[in-house]
Amino acid sequence: MSTFRRTAGERRAAMTQQDTRSARLEATRWWGFWLFAAVAAVHVAAIVLRAETLTYPTKLVLIPTLALACVWALRGSPATPTATLLYAALAFSWLGDGAAFFFPYLTDELPAMLLCFGLAHLLYIALFAGRVRERQVPPWALVYAVWWGVMIAVLWPHLGGLLVPVIVYGAVLAGTAVFATRGGTLTTAGGALFLVSDTLLALRLFLPGVSEAAAGPWIMATYCAGQGLLVLGVARILRRDLR
Repeated sequence: MSTFRRTAGERRAAMTQQDTRSARLEATRWWGFWLFAAVAAVHVAAIVLRAETLTYPTKLVLIPTLALACVWALRGSPATPTATLLYAALAFSWLGDGAAFFFPYLTDELPAMLLCFGLAHLLYIALFAGRVRERQVPPWALVYAVWWGVMIAVLWPHLGGLLVPVIVYGAVLAGTAVFATRGGTLTTAGGALFLVSDTLLALRLFLPGVSEAAAGPWIMATYCAGQGLLVLGVARILRRDLR
């Protein structure tokens, strides 16, 4: 009897230790997003300090770091089409970030960047139009249609041959911001910040007199925050749905 009790006690102790280890491992599930935030902070600081040898390399590792954060957050979860869409959106975002690096044969990286990010936005829209949703699109999201109209009106005289691509890209970007409202507070903020980032980028690229030195840090700070919040929000919804 004493042997049985001792064995049962040992089993309970082993289970307690296993539960403790599992709890500690679970507590680290979202730590990868802090790593992404740190890399983003280094990148933005490099822009501010004009450390050119650091700026582009850190830009190229932003999205891979965010993807790894997502993989770590979703570890143990079965592969799903929804998660595949998320990783595909990140892959196209990475190609857009590194258009000059990935497409060196192009004389102008902007069309490739617009195409890659446009595809990324379409994938985000597919995510929120599908299973990643917590609520309906709120009425106030109509403000994004107003934004699109104002931006096109402001940029129209300066777009030249890029008029149609920018019109289409702006509509897709606004679509991401609208559909991201379905995913809750985190994704709503992420979609809005992504839109702010691309708005600042458009103003820097096409409007005369907009300083790259002044706009650059804000463009990347809002971009990193937007991407990070979108991915974190989607990952949390996916984890919740699997419980």
